[in-house]
Amino acid sequence: MATLLQFEKVLLKCSCGIKSPIISLYFCKHCLKLRCGRCVSHEVDSYSCPNCLENMPSAEAKLKKNRCANCLDCPSCNHSLTTRATSVALTDAKSPEKKTTKKVYYLACGLCRWTSRDIGLTDKESASGGWEEYENNHAERLNNLLEFYHQLAIKEKNEREQKKFTKRRTYLRLQEKYFSPGGLTTRRKTSFLSALSSLAPKTDEPEVTPVSKIPPCDEVDPLPSKFYTQPLVLEKVTTLAQRLNRPEFASNQVEGLYPRHKHLVIKRSQRCRDCEHNLSKPEYNPSSIKFKIQLVALQHIPDIRIYLVPKLHHERESIVTILLSNPSQEPMEIQLEALNHPPSTGMLIVPSIELALAAKDITAEFDEKVADTSQYQDNPEQKSSESEWFIQFRSGHKLGVLFKVTPQTSEADVVVCFKLKHKYHNNSPSLRSPPDEESSPEAIWLEHEVHINLGPTSP
Repeated sequence: MATLLQFEKVLLKCSCGIKSPIISLYFCKHCLKLRCGRCVSHEVDSYSCPNCLENMPSAEAKLKKNRCANCLDCPSCNHSLTTRATSVALTDAKSPEKKTTKKVYYLACGLCRWTSRDIGLTDKESASGGWEEYENNHAERLNNLLEFYHQLAIKEKNEREQKKFTKRRTYLRLQEKYFSPGGLTTRRKTSFLSALSSLAPKTDEPEVTPVSKIPPCDEVDPLPSKFYTQPLVLEKVTTLAQRLNRPEFASNQVEGLYPRHKHLVIKRSQRCRDCEHNLSKPEYNPSSIKFKIQLVALQHIPDIRIYLVPKLHHERESIVTILLSNPSQEPMEIQLEALNHPPSTGMLIVPSIELALAAKDITAEFDEKVADTSQYQDNPEQKSSESEWFIQFRSGHKLGVLFKVTPQTSEADVVVCFKLKHKYHNNSPSLRSPPDEESSPEAIWLEHEVHINLGPTSP
């Protein structure tokens, strides 16, 4: 039972050939294939702040560099900063003896107790509004470099597009000159088309503004003498992670850490690349965790888990218990076929007969009545050599099946492979069926390749 919840032990091969656990796979009900995160199209639906849950259009998010204008992160531990109020005593210039209290606001971290007063940030008189921003001394230089590389990328893209048409025109001219029998007629047509193409408006290429180069220096400034004379206080030195959070400042002292605006998060939808149907689409509201469409494979493909693994010995047969679960609301038939070839490192024997799984009943978990399994002949009176050993137990929509495994290696983990064939009832309209046809749910046999890691062998 130790590996019952370890999903990475059981992998299914996706339609793109990559093996992934079932919890990270999608199932397209239109093209009836498994899809992983690498073989789907990702589309950004909305931008939002994870702290204040403010929704933001894509144009505004791009303008603000994917940062929230109101929420800030702690520069020390990356926790969200909160605004706190306090009272300060002020003295009047005309009458120094008279003191008045004033309410001010500052930033504080509830996790590491960092405050904006540690870096000398001025307190505000109101809780709303932006905080003081520290500008980088090299901001102008960085903006010029970004603009230069942006113009250079556009120019290179236009040159690649022109090179495609230029190569094609040269090939046609050589073909007309040496290989085409009707070269004169074709040349006239080509010259006429080239004359028309010369009249077409040409797009103006952006001018690349050169950037001033910084001359290299041969000499390096010597190390200050304080590194040799003064003791090192680790509490005042920033870590590498803290410096990389703000690379434009990269302060080596804690006093130089400035808060940064919180990064926005996105809600994205996954789309099948073959039939272009949505596999996952979340709600537009940032505070909602529901999905409009969520076609995870765990709700359509039988769930396979390792239930019990005995001690495995090299070239000695062992019996492993595998748990099969039916996720659908209809009965399901399953067939298994062993694949004793690489990457399999063990000989596998599976039941050759068809296995029946009961429909999933959500209310059965809260009902004390034991489910009736008499309709399934798991223990027939006349047992054959193939059917006397494969069923271990049956509980509702779950079935314990016995596999015979003979490890062929004593150095690496024992991996067994087999094909899982199950009957899927397609309740959604299929692309292969006419739209006006009204019939019962279509039953289709699907096939998936499963890889199970049973662990190392015992000495």
